[in-house]
Amino acid sequence: MTTCAYNKHKCLVDMDRKEPMTEYGFEKLSKELKYIKEIALPENAKEIEEARQLGDLKENAEYHAAREKQAHLMRRQAEISDILSCAIVIDPSKNSHAKVSFGSTVTLVDVDSDEEFTYTIVGTPESKVEKGLISYNSPLAKAILGKEVGDEVEIKLPGGVVTYEIEKICFEEICFD
Repeated sequence: MTTCAYNKHKCLVDMDRKEPMTEYGFEKLSKELKYIKEIALPENAKEIEEARQLGDLKENAEYHAAREKQAHLMRRQAEISDILSCAIVIDPSKNSHAKVSFGSTVTLVDVDSDEEFTYTIVGTPESKVEKGLISYNSPLAKAILGKEVGDEVEIKLPGGVVTYEIEKICFEEICFD
């Protein structure tokens, strides 16, 4: 384990991994972690104990369901703890957005069809493609990060290679909900 460059916590999996995210994403994950630790797991422990009292554990569906739920909660707790341990909270409004960067809202034009697409680059836990929020780790974001207006990028998609021109880069307030 090593300490992440901008963070006092220890990365649990990848020693050099950093997880950029907005304050919104950090708070959302922190609240979920708190809920799991303080409410969900204690409630689940009671469910397990109550199910134990129903008798033979081999054929006790309630007991097995409660244990399965416990395993799921513990996996999610570990996952969130790992992400938060390497979180770097970034305020995208502070970036210049002269080039595509974290938090940039980017309008792309398909050079073949002239179809426009607009995406905002956010942290992995915050991404919602249907809302135009893409992870900085996605192939599209990786291809456009650091690019400027007028640059063209080729993206390999399942249907083939698509070329986009970057038409606009700006910062817009991010609407997560």
